[in-house]
Amino acid sequence: MRLVSFRHHGRPGFGVVTGDGVVDMHPRLPRYHSLLEVLRDGALDEVRAASADVRPDFALMDIELLPPVIGPEKILCIGVNYANRNEEYKDASEKPKYPSMFFRTPGSFVGYGAPLIRPPESEQLDYEGEIVLVIGKECHRIKADQAQEHIAGYTLCNEGTIRDWLRHAKFNVTQGKNFDRSGSIGPWMVTADEIAYGKPLRIVTTVNGEVRQDDTTANLIFDFGYLLSYITTFTTLKPGDMIVTGTPTGAGARFDPPKWLKPGDQVEVTVDEIGTLSNGVEDGL
Repeated sequence: MRLVSFRHHGRPGFGVVTGDGVVDMHPRLPRYHSLLEVLRDGALDEVRAASADVRPDFALMDIELLPPVIGPEKILCIGVNYANRNEEYKDASEKPKYPSMFFRTPGSFVGYGAPLIRPPESEQLDYEGEIVLVIGKECHRIKADQAQEHIAGYTLCNEGTIRDWLRHAKFNVTQGKNFDRSGSIGPWMVTADEIAYGKPLRIVTTVNGEVRQDDTTANLIFDFGYLLSYITTFTTLKPGDMIVTGTPTGAGARFDPPKWLKPGDQVEVTVDEIGTLSNGVEDGL
């Protein structure tokens, strides 16, 4: 299934994508008002059954797509998780022993089609195409080989970053990673049963049609199983939590001169098994 959260004529909702349309799920399962509630109740099978052989209620083009999971408790992001991305820093460092991590706020992300906002404080808005794990089952201190049963699905992220604000402090990147509406998540969540667990996934990021990032999860330093095992050592993951798993080489900061995003640019992040996340860029106030 492809599951979306949306706004239709000002009304929020969630549904199942069927072709170019969406089956609105709240009228069919009225006790659920959001995908987050479905995940917390472990009710994906109910959604699947209730949407089977149902005609769409409206077209995808007629709704505003929001990030697939609205109001997650945690959005955890992994830094420098592709082998050649570590080499990209040219600091002669060995591969890290443990993941680099930081949190992002829900308000720092928009959905498919909404503009990424370049803030007035900086022109250094950068892109980072990433695959996102959506947690479907609470997990604490799990082993890597148990990870699959805790993943509800997958989505995509453009982990938009304000580069110069990453260096405002000595030991953290929080400021540069959390400007309002600087990144995006979407277009939908593809349920885990649609993608063979462990299959290498190719991720491609383009800016105005130019390929900037092109890599595969076969090159991850820390794979999905390890990430869930490591993270759940120190925090309990809840249904709806999202793990943004890292970006390949080719972000704008690594060009000489850097290629920052500017108003009018169009960024697309694609994984064939998931879809394409597309966003334009605008200046904000």
